[in-house]
Amino acid sequence: MNELQDVPLWFCIAIALMLQGTLLFRDARRRGRKAWFWGLWAITTVPSPALVYLLVVILPERRRRKKM
Repeated sequence: MNELQDVPLWFCIAIALMLQGTLLFRDARRRGRKAWFWGLWAITTVPSPALVYLLVVILPERRRRKKM
């Protein structure tokens, strides 16, 4: 049980940043929405890019689909 406590905090933060960057990059590439911008921005901070991506890309696209 002590192995998890031995993992440095910076390592956990780095994993979270890389995971967020990868997920946003892949989703933006699938949607055709400036994948490199979203991916690079997502590896700089947590969770701001994910929230902005949700508000700027995902929700408007869902609204457009609903109207059709």
